[in-house]
Amino acid sequence: MISLPGRAWLASIAGLGLLSFSVIGTDAQVPERRLTEADATFPEAFASLSGLRPLPDGRLLVADALGQALTIVDLMAGTADTIGRVGGGPNEYRQPDGVFGLPGGKTLLVDLGNGRLTVLEPDLSFGESTPIAQGEPRPGMMGGGMVMVLPRAVDDRGRVFFQSFMGGMGPDGQPNDSGPVLRWTRESNTIDTVGMVKLQGRQQQTSGGANNRRAIIRPIPLTPQDAWGVGPDGRLAVARANPYSLEWIDPNGSRVRGDQVEFRPVPVRQADKEEYVDAVASGGLQIRMSVENGVRSMGFSRGGGGGRPDTDSYEWPATKPAFVGSSVWVTPDGDAWVQRSVPAGEPVQFDVFGGDGQLRERIILPAGRRIVGFGGGFVYVAAPDEFDLQWLERYQITT
Repeated sequence: MISLPGRAWLASIAGLGLLSFSVIGTDAQVPERRLTEADATFPEAFASLSGLRPLPDGRLLVADALGQALTIVDLMAGTADTIGRVGGGPNEYRQPDGVFGLPGGKTLLVDLGNGRLTVLEPDLSFGESTPIAQGEPRPGMMGGGMVMVLPRAVDDRGRVFFQSFMGGMGPDGQPNDSGPVLRWTRESNTIDTVGMVKLQGRQQQTSGGANNRRAIIRPIPLTPQDAWGVGPDGRLAVARANPYSLEWIDPNGSRVRGDQVEFRPVPVRQADKEEYVDAVASGGLQIRMSVENGVRSMGFSRGGGGGRPDTDSYEWPATKPAFVGSSVWVTPDGDAWVQRSVPAGEPVQFDVFGGDGQLRERIILPAGRRIVGFGGGFVYVAAPDEFDLQWLERYQITT
């Protein structure tokens, strides 16, 4: 079983050549913009805000994985309508986790509970489905030789980008420290690599024989890794961990990399450890894989499943990396937002990079906020409360 906190399974990129950098600014020299009050807040809470897609008419398609609901939200009217129902049938879902725009007004729904990707038509009726786990199982290969298409982004051409966090095995029998960012072209059913990624540190334990093998992979928390996102035009935005900088990779393979960004390491204290394990318990992705007598079974779910881990069960570094090892958000306008590491409980900070890879400004949101989407000059965020419910807020980012 693989357990990763929040959206940490979406992260990482590496493999740099011999490059030179100039170092830009200290933290104090970066222009800051604080978004202190939400422009709008939906009046009802969600169990989780797993995915959000702005619709052409101004409403929002919202996926609530833990609440097992897919809803159309009218933020200004304060109303919501549920579409579909819970189940395993053709018009049903279990744990709807992500929603992404497709050409022609369609939507790609990530249905974790049923282990499939479902296309929603422009009228939001349910269309064709494809398994998340693709390919033929091959004994002895990590992950059974399967490719798990867990989308991070979809570009304007409908190409699906996802992370191969398995990384393969090294000569010492341990997981490799890097893996590819992959692009799935649905029309031709082809998968190609668009960049190599540095993965979070991991530990692996295996047991059983060739026909009954079990592997448990656990992350080493708060270890440096790269993060990535994709723009509407298919450009890959990569936040490089060492040294910290932003690199753009065009679909044609050309690269533009900005200057190195200086940062002050944040010490890892007990509150930071508690924050990490809380993320595992509340929103961690669970992937269950087993092969018994040649028969493969796989399952996906959101939430800790096994309860809240103990902080003493992990190895902890002395300091946090420069940025959070989850996804990079690319706005419709082509800016890349990279979430910075801050002490637990502090306001959330994002470094904003332009299309040239250069750091332009820092945007600060209230503590505890988590981005779930962009659209129409707004950023949509999840705001937690004391009951572990999440409230949908909207902040204006353009004038």
